[in-house]
Amino acid sequence: MEKKFKWGVIGTGKIAGRFADQVPQSQTGELYAVASRTREKAEMFAQKYNIPRFYGSYQELLEDPEVDIAYIATPHPQHAEWSIKAARAKKHILCEKPLTLNYTEAQKVIDEARKKDVFLMEAFHYRCHPQTKKLIELIKENVIGEVRVLQGAFSFNSPYGLEHRTLNHALAGGGVLDVGCYPVSMARLLAGIALGKDFEEPLEVKGCGKIGIQTRVDEYASACLKFPEGIMAEVSCGVTVQQENVFRVYGSKGRITVPTPWVVSLNGGTSKILVQMEGKEKPEEIEVTAERGLFAIEADTACHFIPQRQASPPAMSWEDSLCQMKTLDLWRASIGLAYDMEELG
Repeated sequence: MEKKFKWGVIGTGKIAGRFADQVPQSQTGELYAVASRTREKAEMFAQKYNIPRFYGSYQELLEDPEVDIAYIATPHPQHAEWSIKAARAKKHILCEKPLTLNYTEAQKVIDEARKKDVFLMEAFHYRCHPQTKKLIELIKENVIGEVRVLQGAFSFNSPYGLEHRTLNHALAGGGVLDVGCYPVSMARLLAGIALGKDFEEPLEVKGCGKIGIQTRVDEYASACLKFPEGIMAEVSCGVTVQQENVFRVYGSKGRITVPTPWVVSLNGGTSKILVQMEGKEKPEEIEVTAERGLFAIEADTACHFIPQRQASPPAMSWEDSLCQMKTLDLWRASIGLAYDMEELG
């Protein structure tokens, strides 16, 4: 059996817990270390997920020579800092979405990964799932004809107060960066597939949104993305309103609906894609089965592409992440949202 990559988890929040819970299901990696801002939190996390080493600072984890790959699950504003520090420590990197706060930071992170010759991938787990691969296959097969409109949302009504990261300006809270990035990334992916590419950059991004007086973050927002050859996308997000979190593709001959596009078969199992052709009474249900959990698949995807230093589509390549950040910058600019800590250079 080949040696497994040793994961170091940076951060001990909810998403880090989901990842740590599923790494043991992966075929390529094993949990080795975790770091938090306090040793006590790291120790509690390590005990819960049976992790051998724990550290009271992120830097200590990066200095451990046994760590092969770092999973960065800190709040958004720290993604760039710790991705760069991980690269300088010669650790491979899986960084939670969004890769950084903006395009400028993303360029710096990718430049450092290239300079230090380490793997780097932005962690959009749904991009690694077989459901997304099946959706791409349907678009390539022209099942619903010419793709014309893409439509998706990811939105929830946060039960937390103003200090929680979802509504905290100092932690880059709000909908666009936290969950709006999902439908944007799917729209760019599928527009690209429809145009014979791996992904596409929108020609125009026009958005609107509500920025809270107290929160100073986008509590909910929508945007229209215009792609080449007349393909349009409507995307919505929010952290103070529950929407229908589905993704639809409208074509010249019918439509495709993905009922669970984002957190798909979290613990493995079967999901469905619905294909409704014009003139048909009922949609065709296409089942997609995943033998492992969503985060286990993502962990294996990252480790599989370590030799290439970046992932192949539909997982996030470096150019895909740069296009993603540029699009999110345009959406935020159109609604007048900037964070105090940003480098917009």
